[in-house]
Amino acid sequence: MDKPARSKRRRGAAAAAPAGARWVAPLLQLSDSFYPTGSYAHSFGLEGLVQEGAVRDRATLRTFLLEQALPQLARTDLPIAVQAFEAAGEPADWARLRRLCYLGGAVRGSREPREASEAIGRQRLHLAVMLHGGFAREFDRRSAGWPRPLSVIAAVEGRTLGLPREAVLSTLVYAAAAGLVAASVKLLRIGQNAAQTLLAEAMRGAPALIAGAVALPPERIGSFNPWWDIAAARHETAEFRLFIS
Repeated sequence: MDKPARSKRRRGAAAAAPAGARWVAPLLQLSDSFYPTGSYAHSFGLEGLVQEGAVRDRATLRTFLLEQALPQLARTDLPIAVQAFEAAGEPADWARLRRLCYLGGAVRGSREPREASEAIGRQRLHLAVMLHGGFAREFDRRSAGWPRPLSVIAAVEGRTLGLPREAVLSTLVYAAAAGLVAASVKLLRIGQNAAQTLLAEAMRGAPALIAGAVALPPERIGSFNPWWDIAAARHETAEFRLFIS
């Protein structure tokens, strides 16, 4: 290959790289703890489990996160996000999106986590409309009166920003794991280093969780975890609370 051809090839690769990765910066923004979604105010039932004594240290937190919380995510929010991402394609299937919005709330067995998902989803949609417009604005207009669960709104964000489906799903796994780990730092005697190693371990399992969610048939979406649901429900009447949920 002569020198002009090599130079032209390098210029072409340099020009193509930013176009292929232009979604990375918006993804970093919406994944940042500085992004004002209100998730910091929720423990998603973890505070109730700590009050019950079921989660009391790093070892029991690890068991809960890796054997309960994230596997449940792979049977609820992740497959709903998969279905919503498909429904939000060109052209959007608005009837299907409506069904998924109601399903996204129904898969949570207790009121506080259901309302937490709704509140965070509503705020994320508001931010997506304000910052990016596009499909998020159209969804906001057409979905007036529907629930706004985080699982569906994550798919709406993804379609608005042109994210790959796997990036949307990875963000959901990270948000769930990071939210629980961040809450644990306030609830347990666990340091930042121990928390970060646990978060890294959780994220190493993300590809398997995502693969399972993608393969899950729609009729099998759902989970039954009365231990977690009861603890979350009891949290509502606790005498002292650090978190809303």
